[in-house]
Amino acid sequence: MPEPDFLDLPDRRAKPRAVGLTHVIDPGAGPAVVTDLLDSAAAHIDIWKIGWGTAYVDATLATKLALVTGHEIAVCLGGTLLEIAWAQGRAEDCLAWARDSGFDRVEVSRGTVAMTPQEKRELIRRAARDFTVLAEVGEKAPGEQNAARYWPGECLADLDAGASLVVTEGRQSGTVGTFDHTGRVRADVVEAVVAAVGVERVVFEAPKASQQAWFIRRFGPEVNLGNVALSDVLSVETLRLGLRSDTAVATRRDTAETA
Repeated sequence: MPEPDFLDLPDRRAKPRAVGLTHVIDPGAGPAVVTDLLDSAAAHIDIWKIGWGTAYVDATLATKLALVTGHEIAVCLGGTLLEIAWAQGRAEDCLAWARDSGFDRVEVSRGTVAMTPQEKRELIRRAARDFTVLAEVGEKAPGEQNAARYWPGECLADLDAGASLVVTEGRQSGTVGTFDHTGRVRADVVEAVVAAVGVERVVFEAPKASQQAWFIRRFGPEVNLGNVALSDVLSVETLRLGLRSDTAVATRRDTAETA
């Protein structure tokens, strides 16, 4: 079946791309689910994060990673597992296992266990020897205070330590870190981080459609979005392209201005 090409839509870079990344979170999907998604949406996925500690207990992990990497999608170990390993003095073992398993990216965070910013940077430096590092900022509990004040400095320090991208905390719920308890974007936090490091170096965790639309309206279709549910990949791409009412007006305006 021929692909449709009768609409004027925003330009989207082809993979592999450095911006406009869609970073998905895998809660433990089986190979059949993964295969079905890749058949329809592989071109729209850039980073596949195996969330929480599911990689440690998933008997089909090797099969899943082979499926994902076969479609030019990077695979990332979630930060919670590495945090727990670090707290038990087993970070080296965790990183060695991740490398041998086929991960090419790891997330380094400090939202689950007690870890100082300096300890986090040391872990980033170690992980960066073998992996592309995504460094997450923010707490996993709601109501974090002074994020707009402290996140920019932590982002800059994490990048200086060797991280390639920073990730703003949103969790799967979309009610912490970058968002208030209702899921509304904390614009002051977002703007402070972007002013410090540039929008192209930030992946904004945004699991809800309203949040994804906000970032696309604010920064355009090539904004990096993270913690996208597997079931929402095509939905996010339609938001990027202005094929949903949430972003259609903004996309028409942007297209007209650049024509």
